[in-house]
Amino acid sequence: MRFLRAFPCATACLALLAAPLAASTRLLVTVTDPHTGQAVTDLKAGDFSVLDDKTPRPVESAELTTEPVDIMLLLDTSLVGEAVQPVAGNLIHQLDPKEQMAVISFASSADLVQDFTSSQGLLNEAVKKMKYGNTPQVLDALYASIDGGFGSSPFRRVILLLTTGLEGGSRVSDRDVVKLARKNAVSIFPVYLAGSGKWLFDELARQTGGASFRVGDLRHMKVAQPGPQIFAALRRHYVVTIAGNYEPSEKLKIRVNGQDKLFASALPLE
Repeated sequence: MRFLRAFPCATACLALLAAPLAASTRLLVTVTDPHTGQAVTDLKAGDFSVLDDKTPRPVESAELTTEPVDIMLLLDTSLVGEAVQPVAGNLIHQLDPKEQMAVISFASSADLVQDFTSSQGLLNEAVKKMKYGNTPQVLDALYASIDGGFGSSPFRRVILLLTTGLEGGSRVSDRDVVKLARKNAVSIFPVYLAGSGKWLFDELARQTGGASFRVGDLRHMKVAQPGPQIFAALRRHYVVTIAGNYEPSEKLKIRVNGQDKLFASALPLE
């Protein structure tokens, strides 16, 4: 009789031990003030709200992280692309010795001009040798660069998209680019001159843990050289943990409570 009474309890305990532990999902989150270009670095878990396909996801923790970056600098070399060349030099100047950057020119196609290197001299020489022409197919260039371009990069993978702001009719869509960027753990940081592509650039950044910067806005804030502020956002992000082990959808949205003017983006982490 004692055995019969104890058996249901033993079965329940074994089932409890065999049940999978509650797991979590991690997001790489970048938060910036779009008006000043400054990275926002004083937030806690309670400051974030996460919605996935309109379903609230409880935030368990948020930890600010600073780490080096591996960068692909995609440089607009279309007919109007020469206007962004001075900004390229300022961005290259921010590279730390342990970080690496590659330079890719894009117009109607994307071409590797300088492979990954820590040498600012080599990077600047590559920019000086650029030739300009054709139309800027931004999305095609992003897709081609993300597709196997980073190899075995040890640090955070970042694409700095330096463009005049024009998109010349790419074959792939922004959705295709975001899907591939998430698969390869790549964050996109558009830096652009004109405002015509603002929605596109904001969306590419928002869905990949990046941030977008309009050079004219920064200059209006008397930021003559945008490089330091942009690199502060590249290197500093939050690891936000949300309840439940699942694959975030394309409708994932993250926001800072009570701070609707702040720009928040998320990249799902493995």
